[in-house]
Amino acid sequence: MTDQISHTPTPPALPPPSPTRDTALPELKPKHRAWVWIAVLLIFGLVFWWVLRDHGTSSSAAPTGRGATGGTVTLTSATASKGEIGVYLTAIGTVTPVYTATIVSQATGQVVAVHFREGQLVTKGTSLVDIDPRPYEATLKVAEGTLERDTHLLEQAQMDLERYQQALARNAIAKQQVDDQGKLVLQAQGTVKLDQGNVDFDRVQVDFCHIIAPITGRVGLRLIDPGNVVTSGGGTALAVITQLAPITVVFTISEDSLQQVLTQLHKTQTLEVHAYDRAQSKMIATGKLLTTDNLIDTTTGTIKMRAVFDNKSGDNKGYPLFPNQFVNTRLLVDTLHDVTLVDSSAIQHNGTQAFVWVIQDGKAQTRNITTGTTDNNLTQVTGLNPGEVVADSSFEKLQNGSKVNIVQQQGPGQNQNQNQNRQQNQNNDNSQQNKSGKGKSKGQSGSKSH
Repeated sequence: MTDQISHTPTPPALPPPSPTRDTALPELKPKHRAWVWIAVLLIFGLVFWWVLRDHGTSSSAAPTGRGATGGTVTLTSATASKGEIGVYLTAIGTVTPVYTATIVSQATGQVVAVHFREGQLVTKGTSLVDIDPRPYEATLKVAEGTLERDTHLLEQAQMDLERYQQALARNAIAKQQVDDQGKLVLQAQGTVKLDQGNVDFDRVQVDFCHIIAPITGRVGLRLIDPGNVVTSGGGTALAVITQLAPITVVFTISEDSLQQVLTQLHKTQTLEVHAYDRAQSKMIATGKLLTTDNLIDTTTGTIKMRAVFDNKSGDNKGYPLFPNQFVNTRLLVDTLHDVTLVDSSAIQHNGTQAFVWVIQDGKAQTRNITTGTTDNNLTQVTGLNPGEVVADSSFEKLQNGSKVNIVQQQGPGQNQNQNQNRQQNQNNDNSQQNKSGKGKSKGQSGSKSH
């Protein structure tokens, strides 16, 4: 039996594919592909630059204000001038009394009288509190009696010594007896001194029962009432007295400014210090720098200073500074003379660069300046000449070459004075309106009651 071999029919061979467009193009090399992308990016960048340029041209051509359209800008102006200005160091300070006395009892006993009123101004030596002195007076009498007895014993011993000395001169007694009597006299003298010390101590204890004011100042709130028992050294305060005039202010400055202060202090011996209220809108008092601390605080990099103030009001209506009051201090360390001053409100800033709008021939031009110290709305500047006029308002409407119309020309510092006067007038109007409103409400309530 022959094996039958089956053969699978072989499909006919396909003709080779005809070349198409995709296969006909040669494959791009990586280097050529990179050049294509660079060209695309350059074209995109040129188009983006062209769009931005057209946008900037249209924006600059569009008017931004009345000054940009060629119209006249109405504004107020300020005039630079030559003068002097103070260089100040501003710091936070605390009003500190020169003397503060906490009155405590140095005797044990019952309080029998309190002679002061709360908040009373007392002078040195004024009676404040009385403690029952009778136990101490009795002890004093005992000590005085002992002193008197021992004094007479001393006198007796001295008389005997004189007799023995006379007898010794006649060889009536032995010299040893005279020497013994002399030592007895010395012992009696020591006893008398001891008794005198006891008497003085008891007198001091009696004086401690009458407490007086050690300084001149204002008494605080009453801390003890009659009938209470106080103890010597107990630590319970009976009253606190603070001196009000003169008074000091303690404040701190940076260690970087210390040498400047010390240099001026050695030159002029006194530096002026102004104390302002919390809002720095009203000057309370004027004093002088008294001293500086001897150490710099390493944790804060500052040093303490103390200024002294007379603390006396001209109308005798009280004391401008009050103990532990918060104040803002301004220490005058130097005065600049013959410098150019201009209103601070006229100075504009472009980043860190300061500039002003100078008015010349009815047109505004920018000018860069360098600013210095500032005080009372005046700033010391360089780059501006005294007498030049600068714009003080309508800055958003100005461009270089803009025509201006000055409605009001002010001297240095007049802008601040006008604002202060305007604020004061507004406060007066408000107070008058409040008074009139109260009067009307009272009239209405009266008519209703009728």
